[in-house]
Amino acid sequence: MLAGFGGHSLMMAQSIYDRFFDEYYFPNNPTIATSSGIHKYDGQLEDYSRAGVMKRVQQLQEWGSQFDKLPPSDDRDLVLSYIRATLLELEVNRQWEKNPDNYSSGVASSAFTIMSRKFAPPEARLKSLIERERRMTGVLLDARANLRNPPRIYTEIAIEQLPGNIDFFKNDVPLAFKDVKDAKLLADFKASNQAVITALEQYETYLKNDLLPRSNGDFRLGAANFSKKLLYEEMVDIPLDRLLEIGYANLRENQKALRETAAKIDPNKTPQQVLDELERDHPAPGDLLASFRDTVSKLREFIVAKKIVTIPSTVLPILEETPPFMRALTFASMDTPGPYETVAKEAFFNVTLPEKSWTPDQIEDYMHSFNRGTVLSTSVHEAYPGHYVQFLWVQKLNSKVRKLLGANSNAEGWAHYCEQMMLDEGYANGDPRMRLGQLQDALLRNARFIVGIEMHTGKRTFDQGVEFFEKEGFQPHEGAIKETKRGTSDPTYLYYTLGKLQILKLREDYKKLKGAQFSLQEFHDNFLKQGFPPIRIVRHAMLGNDSPTL
Repeated sequence: MLAGFGGHSLMMAQSIYDRFFDEYYFPNNPTIATSSGIHKYDGQLEDYSRAGVMKRVQQLQEWGSQFDKLPPSDDRDLVLSYIRATLLELEVNRQWEKNPDNYSSGVASSAFTIMSRKFAPPEARLKSLIERERRMTGVLLDARANLRNPPRIYTEIAIEQLPGNIDFFKNDVPLAFKDVKDAKLLADFKASNQAVITALEQYETYLKNDLLPRSNGDFRLGAANFSKKLLYEEMVDIPLDRLLEIGYANLRENQKALRETAAKIDPNKTPQQVLDELERDHPAPGDLLASFRDTVSKLREFIVAKKIVTIPSTVLPILEETPPFMRALTFASMDTPGPYETVAKEAFFNVTLPEKSWTPDQIEDYMHSFNRGTVLSTSVHEAYPGHYVQFLWVQKLNSKVRKLLGANSNAEGWAHYCEQMMLDEGYANGDPRMRLGQLQDALLRNARFIVGIEMHTGKRTFDQGVEFFEKEGFQPHEGAIKETKRGTSDPTYLYYTLGKLQILKLREDYKKLKGAQFSLQEFHDNFLKQGFPPIRIVRHAMLGNDSPTL
C-alpha cells in the first residue's frame, strides 16, 4: 500500500503503525488486547473516568495529526477512520455520559475475555482476573460521576441487564476457575469477586432510585451525526435519504420473494402461517449439536466441490455446547482466537442447548429458534463460508492494521451475503423452506436498516420501530421490542444489509471487469485477502478505482 516510499521512509511508515497500536490502541483497550491475543495487559482495565476520556481524546488528536502527514494509502485511511470514529464517539455522541449499561456490561465483558479461552494456566488467568476485578469497583464509581441525563430507555436497559451481570459474577465466573486449588489465590479471588458483586448491586440500586427518575435525555443521534458515524466507521458517504430509498427497495424485493416462496410451500396459507409451521420443524434437543455438526460438514464439502471460496485450513471449528458462563449471552456463536493468539488457537462453534430444568413447553418454544432453516443460516453465517472462513484468511495477513481494524459492514456484510449466496449457488437443492428462512433473516436485517436511520433522524418513534419490525420484518412482538431497543444504542446496525448490498455490487462490477475470466472463487478469495476493512477500501484494491459502493 505504501509503494513509492524510499527504504528509510517505508521503515518510518511501518513504525508509526506499530507505535500506534503499542502506545495507544492496546494500552487504552486492554479488553480488546486480551481478545486479540496480546496478553501484556490482561491485568489491566479501561480507564472509564472523565479524565481518562479526555486523555484519550488528546492522544487521538495527536495521532490523527501524525497520520494526516503520511501519503494516502488504504491502511493509513483505515487508521484515520478509526481515529475519527473514536473521536466522534468520545467528543460528540458521548455514550460515556449517556449509557449506564456501558459500565456494568463493560466490566462483565472484561472478565469474560479472561475466562473464555485457555490461553494460560487457570491460576495465571485467575491472577489477571483478580487484578481486573480490583479496578472494576472504581469503574462503577466513575459511572456515577460521568452519567448526565441519559435517555430513559438506556437506563431501563441497564437495569434489565444488571441481574444477569450480577449472576454472571456470582455463578459463572467462579465456575470457570473451579479447577484452581491455590488457597491464597482463591481467597484473593473471593474478596475481589464479592467486591464487584456488591458494587454492581449498589449500582443497580443507584440506577433504579437515583438515575432513572432523572433519565430524560434523547437517544437520537440526529442526521448529521448519524452520517458522520457511517462515514467514519463504514466509509459510506451516501446521503441518508438515498440510503433509505435503497433500504426500502431491498425490503420490498425480499417481501415479494418471501410471499412467492411461502406460496410454493403452501398456497392456501399466509406467509406468517407458513413461517409458523416451519419454526416447528426442528431437530430434537438431544440431536441439535449433531444437526449443526452435520450441516457444517456438508457446507464445507459443498464449498470445496463447487469451488465457492478457498478455505485456508482443513481444521474444522470445534462444535460444542455453549460453556455455562456464556449461555445467557447467545444462542450460537463463533469463538475464534485473536489474530495474535499463540496458545489457545482452537475455534469453537458454540450452540446453547435448552436447560434441562425447563418444562416441555419452554423447551419447544426455545427450539423454534433452531428450526432447520435457522440451523442452516446460522451455520453459513458463523462458520462456512461466513465468520470462520473470514477469520482463517485474516490470520494469514501480514498487516497489523488489517488484522485489527475493520468495519462491521464487511464482517457482518460478508456473513449475511453468504446466507443468500450459498442458496443461490445451489445449496439445499432449491428447497423453498430453506429459502424462506433466509428471506426472513434478510427482512430482519432490512428492518434494522430502516428503523435505525428513521429512529435516529426523528422520522420514527420507538413504538413505530417495534411496529415496523413486526409488520414489515415478519418478527414476533418480543423480538421486535428487543431489536428496537438495540437500535437505540446501535444506530448503524444497518451494516448487515448495507454490507451485503455493497458486496453484491462489487461482485457485479468485478464480473464486468474480468469478463470471461471471472471466477466466483477468485472473487471471494480476492475479497477475503483484503482483511475486513470498509468495502470502499476493498473496491479500491480489487477494481483500482474509487467508484460508488452502491
